[in-house]
Amino acid sequence: MNTYVNNQINEKITMNSKENFNPKDLLKSDNMLRLYASGAFPMADAETGNINWYLPEIRTIIPLDNYNIPRTAKKTIEDENFEIRFDTDFEGVLEGCADRESTWISEELKSAYRRLKKRGHIHTVETWKNGKLVGGLYGVTFRGAFFGESMFSKVSQASKAALVTLLKHLTEKEFILLDVQYMTEHLKMFGAIEISFEEYTKLLHKAYTRVSEF
Repeated sequence: MNTYVNNQINEKITMNSKENFNPKDLLKSDNMLRLYASGAFPMADAETGNINWYLPEIRTIIPLDNYNIPRTAKKTIEDENFEIRFDTDFEGVLEGCADRESTWISEELKSAYRRLKKRGHIHTVETWKNGKLVGGLYGVTFRGAFFGESMFSKVSQASKAALVTLLKHLTEKEFILLDVQYMTEHLKMFGAIEISFEEYTKLLHKAYTRVSEF
């Protein structure tokens, strides 16, 4: 669940060169879903805006049958008295995630995500306080898999509150896979682990046998 362009990215997908091949075709909703279903994910270059798809050999997931909620985070979240909402302000979450000095969420990717949202394959978990959106996350869903894309916080613990809620929600809805792409100290606190692409592929196949509704 990238919060920045992670320097561990090293497995860029290269396409067979074809005279009439248009990279923008990969951002059509059906093609995006096929790529996600194969374990790939897109990121735009912060400087050029060029969008590449990545398929790393090592993937990071948070096991939905063995995640962790840090006690300190749980107490702080309770003290903050956040309100958590689902799918009420996708644009706010998208802009919050993209609003940083260097971002991989380009305008072209935003448009692609909006199209997926219309298809019902993008969902948000939002953290609100005093009637204002102060944090949240979004991801792509396909059957029993949730592909976490990005999160943001405007106040302390807001993104953690969203992630805690997501973990509980996906478990209740019987999702199989929560893909968070790359390890960070933030995600490690919640039980994130690194697995091989072979293990990851097995989880993908298992997830696709489960029709889960977010």
